[in-house]
Amino acid sequence: MGNITILWVDDEIEFLKPHILFLEKKNYIVKTCKSGTEAINLINDSIFDIVFLDENMPGLSGLETLSAIKEIKSSLPVVMITKSEEEYIMEDAIGNKIADYLIKPVNPHQILLSLKKNLDHNRLVSEKTSSNYLQEFRKISMELNEINSFEEWEKLYKKLVFWELELENSNDPTMSEILEAQKSEANMQFGRFIEKSYPSWFEDYQAPVMSHTLFKEKIAETLNSKQPTLLVVIDNLRYDQWKALEPSINTYYKVQEDSLYFSILPTATQYARNAIFSGLMPSEMEKLFPQYWKNDNDEGGKNLYEAQFLEAQMKRLGLSELKYEYIKITNLKAGQKLAESFKSKVSNDLTVVVYNFVDMLSHAKTEMEVLKELASNDKGYRSLTKSWFDNSPLLEIIKQAKELNFKLIITTDHGTINVKNASKVVGNKDTSLNLRYKTGRSLSYEQKDVLAVKDPKSIYLPSSAMNSSFIFAKDNLFFAYPNNYNHYVSYFRNTYQHGGISLEEVIIPFAILNPR
Repeated sequence: MGNITILWVDDEIEFLKPHILFLEKKNYIVKTCKSGTEAINLINDSIFDIVFLDENMPGLSGLETLSAIKEIKSSLPVVMITKSEEEYIMEDAIGNKIADYLIKPVNPHQILLSLKKNLDHNRLVSEKTSSNYLQEFRKISMELNEINSFEEWEKLYKKLVFWELELENSNDPTMSEILEAQKSEANMQFGRFIEKSYPSWFEDYQAPVMSHTLFKEKIAETLNSKQPTLLVVIDNLRYDQWKALEPSINTYYKVQEDSLYFSILPTATQYARNAIFSGLMPSEMEKLFPQYWKNDNDEGGKNLYEAQFLEAQMKRLGLSELKYEYIKITNLKAGQKLAESFKSKVSNDLTVVVYNFVDMLSHAKTEMEVLKELASNDKGYRSLTKSWFDNSPLLEIIKQAKELNFKLIITTDHGTINVKNASKVVGNKDTSLNLRYKTGRSLSYEQKDVLAVKDPKSIYLPSSAMNSSFIFAKDNLFFAYPNNYNHYVSYFRNTYQHGGISLEEVIIPFAILNPR
């Protein structure tokens, strides 16, 4: 506190001696001057943490001095002190980005409060957030030992994301480390929960909404011919990333429902997204639509027939009379083209837009050093996603949708996790390449690191060959082959991968929004 230096500018500074003594007793350093010109010279030559500026002075006025200060040091907080409450003065001062304003006569405690608010605000918020999280930490730890249903996992994951975002700007790295450890512990427990519960969800009415039931249970019932619906599926979007984008969307839309649903396994696009649009599990798609379904090692694109899958599902659900359109955006040009022509979509009852940017971002991060630095952790990854979204054609499309009175649904096909540790796996040449799941014959692996499914049909997955099985990585592990092991591990450690079992990959956002 002793390092904080205040510049107080007032043509009657002698009358403020008691205030200055009060602040000096609190270990603030206070420099004074009597005119705007003098203040500008001092700010040019010295370093101050904050300025108290009288609005009504002879010579340069307070507002003129404020403008000059902001030109020299735009980030220096200035508190305007004024006798007048006239609106134009306030508007001018606020327009010039004052940090605060006080009406004369001021008392010392008002001054102190203004200092706390402007200089100590981050520290105070950080300390309060840390102490609140520590209390919550104990509760979450206890809940983790007793948690036994998908509803409880949804609730707990929301809580962890809430604290992750709260602690994001905390100056206390210890708290973030504690949260990281708690997330890891939660993921280990979640892996056990999925191992125990997942197979029963296909026979059970007590299952969560999952990829293959999402359209029927959550989307179909919101569709009607009175209001057009825009369904945006942002590939690979985690719940924390959705919470980072939400404030930008809130300008145009208000949230009606902010919920979570469960991706099927593997948490990978060809499985989960095809399941959303077909309303079927992968083994059912393979059986009913052999012309569209491709297994991991089949040649050709794995998500080329989503429009056809959607058409078949709309028919099955008795929604064929609705006018709908499916659009996939995989590059900037396609996004801009849709933004330019979006008005023409108002005649559709349902416009489906699959937006592929976040998935491309996670793959690019693996390959590009610059992105590895920009998104070295979840905070950076969120920030990069938000920065893309705020400058993307997708936000422009959403603005237009609001103007055209579209209902908006935002969701994803699966999430992603920052992988930290390698787990050795051995397979033959037909083994699939994904780092978070493998399918093939004769797989050998560390039993404790995976959920192994010897009979893929038991969880409605296709068998690419006789005796082929699936393994899914738990927690933040990724699979690595023994040959060239060290190079492989250092290349993929701290990258974003999906396909396995973690809260981040499996429990994913679904939001319905109405135009403001």
